[in-house]
Amino acid sequence: MAEVEKIIRGRLVVPGEIIERGWLAISGGRIVATGAGDAPAARDVHDAGDAWVMPGAIDGQTHAGSYQGLAGIESTTRSAVAGGVTTIVDMPYDNPDPLTTLARLNAKVDAVNSLAHCDVALYGTVAKGQDMSEIAALARAGICALKISWFENHPVRFPRIPADQTLDLLEAAAPLGLPVGLHNEDQEIVLARIERMKRQGRTTFEWHAPSRPEAAEMAATAAFLELGADTGAHVHIVHISTPRGYDLVDQYRHAGFKATGEMCLHYLIFDAAEDGPRLGALMKVGPPIRAGVRQALWAAVDRGSVEFISSDHSSWPVTNKKTPSIFDAGAGIPGLETLVPALFTAFAARGQSAPQKTAEYLSERPARFFGLWPRKGALMVGADADIMILEEGSWTYNSAAAHDDLNWSPYDGQTFSARVAATYVRGQQAWDGASIISRPGLGRYAPRLPAGKD
Repeated sequence: MAEVEKIIRGRLVVPGEIIERGWLAISGGRIVATGAGDAPAARDVHDAGDAWVMPGAIDGQTHAGSYQGLAGIESTTRSAVAGGVTTIVDMPYDNPDPLTTLARLNAKVDAVNSLAHCDVALYGTVAKGQDMSEIAALARAGICALKISWFENHPVRFPRIPADQTLDLLEAAAPLGLPVGLHNEDQEIVLARIERMKRQGRTTFEWHAPSRPEAAEMAATAAFLELGADTGAHVHIVHISTPRGYDLVDQYRHAGFKATGEMCLHYLIFDAAEDGPRLGALMKVGPPIRAGVRQALWAAVDRGSVEFISSDHSSWPVTNKKTPSIFDAGAGIPGLETLVPALFTAFAARGQSAPQKTAEYLSERPARFFGLWPRKGALMVGADADIMILEEGSWTYNSAAAHDDLNWSPYDGQTFSARVAATYVRGQQAWDGASIISRPGLGRYAPRLPAGKD
């Protein structure tokens, strides 16, 4: 082989195996060869020693623009590369306007291409009352999925889409092959329970989960799955906090319908009863983190019921959490810099192959789901050279040193058994284990690939 641009050595985590004393050859931003032992000559060699060389993580659920607008792409993706994440899949609920039209998609793509440190795939959505005329154009332009909510967080930016319009959307999405994700909470149940809690003066953190009961989550999940079964669309529940939710998705999938469920990492790490007294609003998310279900949620991962795992990273400042009532606190937590080390640590603690499981749930599975495979999601010839290097050891997470401009986290003070020692985006180093060395604009828009294309 002729001299290549870059060689990365280490313990390679490739599909189906681990290559000890392995190497990757990179040219033109892609992996051109892999092997073990002696490597080809290269102008640049990074020897990671005994560290794990793994595919960059794909975080399938982030909210870069929900607070700062499109400008938030820069700080969010800066945090991503510090966490080994080489592609984020960003939600459409940008401030002040959601991604509902081709014009708004083009504006967000322009922002990605000028501001991002990592690659960015994009969800689209519809506004309340909007017809479906834009859906095909958004699909042709590469959106990777659509998302709607059955709970209204904001009348314009994050509206509730009624069932009749949801049915229209699923009928439009089905022939396009686009997954449609749902924020799965029944609005009437939640609003009524919140008002009841307020009347009773129950406004501290322990009343957050009871105000959004499992019944509200299951009612929305079940109705959406049935609409998917009727239309043939791929319906996806973007966060399931209760084991019964995965049981229900399994029933539809086993019956032959296109149904999937996603796990957000915080449901696997935190427990409302154990961690709520310490963290309070810092762990407020929706649907809520519940008590006593963590092991059953891990069982859903173990049996293959979880499509992939994401962070649901939200870019709220900590001031949005410091409110007198839990019902006024913002829902969502930062998670990009803790996603990889926390999940790796959890798999290792469970006696599983942490490198392979982490690569499966944070790289291969989301790449396949969002139509980015085989361009992304694995260390293999022809794929983008999106790489993270993980070093094992013992590190205590300090959110004050985070790179997200937020500098708070419910994971603060947790000890992880791995850290991200380097991140490469399409062969260009973005993180060296201590500093962000990329500039805005390294990242690019990552469109959904047509079936069979790379």
